[in-house]
Amino acid sequence: MKQPTLIALKTLTWLACLWPLAWLFWGAVTNNLGADPTAAITFATGLATLRILTISLAITPVRRLSPRLGWLIKFRRLLGLFAFFYASLHLLTYIALYAGFDVNAMAADIVKRRYITMGVAAWLLLLPLAATSTNWAIRKLGGARWRNLHKLVYAAAVCGVIHYWWQVKPGVRTPLTITIVLAVLLLARPIQEWMQRRKARPA
Repeated sequence: MKQPTLIALKTLTWLACLWPLAWLFWGAVTNNLGADPTAAITFATGLATLRILTISLAITPVRRLSPRLGWLIKFRRLLGLFAFFYASLHLLTYIALYAGFDVNAMAADIVKRRYITMGVAAWLLLLPLAATSTNWAIRKLGGARWRNLHKLVYAAAVCGVIHYWWQVKPGVRTPLTITIVLAVLLLARPIQEWMQRRKARPA
């Protein structure tokens, strides 16, 4: 892919990833976040996290469909960091607006409320991935160890979806779509690897 085209696509990716934040900012400025602004911020940041994380997980399966799509790998790190950014905003919303920076209240919630426990677990799984997203970290860890560490993203995505399901009211099916998409992406990886091994076997 030519450099100008790549730059244009990265610019569009930045704009798309920043859109949820811009929407929240505009809603706050215009006082248009609904009757419960805290809930609106929590939902928007959580949904942005899951959507961007899911898109980043789609890159490898899509690349394997065609060698011509190899350039997609250049967007995976950017998407992963944006997912962590929104996950951190999501967590900060809880810490600041719900718990009021009360450590005791947060500790009690983590123990008593399973959706909070799962959400914190998802963030903690993403933390080392964001911390080792630099070329320096890849060199220090080595390619194999770095790749093994970054497999935590699958567990983080699953924890994030479970957090979503446990947070909504019984009977609400809004998390269903992203759950199905994530399940397809997670199943696609071992299936594609099996097909590649099968093709590589001698006749």
